[in-house]
Amino acid sequence: MKKKNWFWLGISVIILLSIGIICWHAVNNRNSYSANTNQVGQVVDRSHSAPTIYLHGWGASGKSTDSMIAYAEKHNNAHKVLTAKVKRDGTIVLRGTWLKGTPHPIIQLVFADNKNGNYYLTREWFYHLIVLLQKKYQIKHYNTVAHSMGNLTTMFYQVKYGSNPKLPKLKKQVNLGGHFDGIVGMDDKINRNYLLSSNRPKYLNSSYRYLLKYRQNYPSGVQVLNIFGNKGDGTNSDGDVSVVSARSLRYLLRGKVSNYREIEIKGAGGQHSQLHENSQIDQAIGRFLW
Repeated sequence: MKKKNWFWLGISVIILLSIGIICWHAVNNRNSYSANTNQVGQVVDRSHSAPTIYLHGWGASGKSTDSMIAYAEKHNNAHKVLTAKVKRDGTIVLRGTWLKGTPHPIIQLVFADNKNGNYYLTREWFYHLIVLLQKKYQIKHYNTVAHSMGNLTTMFYQVKYGSNPKLPKLKKQVNLGGHFDGIVGMDDKINRNYLLSSNRPKYLNSSYRYLLKYRQNYPSGVQVLNIFGNKGDGTNSDGDVSVVSARSLRYLLRGKVSNYREIEIKGAGGQHSQLHENSQIDQAIGRFLW
């Protein structure tokens, strides 16, 4: 064979190998999406169902919501369809497959920067997730289940974006150990605060003042389940969040929600980190959502 023919044969082999490598990467990354790009990828219509987004607390990871999701999958015919990871630079990566007709879809949200208490920032991360889900899956409604810091992320989001008619609307909101008016040992003290006859807390921290100022932007008609713990050790708290701080949510949402319920978990099961490992709570969430 002439040298010229060998040359073109080599070029052909290189081109075919390159195409093969590109196709391999495409197949292996078909379920991932980076929010830093302008391409949503294949758009699929999942507007018929409202996904439930699970958010973890400060310093936690997906492990803190794993058991709740597992319970929902076993007992409530729910299915985790996506994991949404927010990287430290705000990039969102979706992994998973959301099949058409999936009953009670669940999306597990995980922050790589899981100790970032700047709720003005974390709510923007949540906003980008909602926009991404709207573009990629055409969602119109969603629910949230949040523990600890996740509650403040969602509340800060709702009082800025919740009433925007161009965005998907919140249907049901579940709160676990929400420190809406302070954390014991930081900006709250044991048995210092109390609720007035109006359910307004006597002392207000900076986050609560902000939420109170912009509460009119919270969407109307949402159903809310507020779950909090009381260890029963005299502190009237779950060890990190006082009962008053958790219950202060009622005053924030007065006149805005269609239904508001509270559940107090007493004893060891009411400890702050045990709230997401409690089958009694799992049952209550399942009944409330589905």
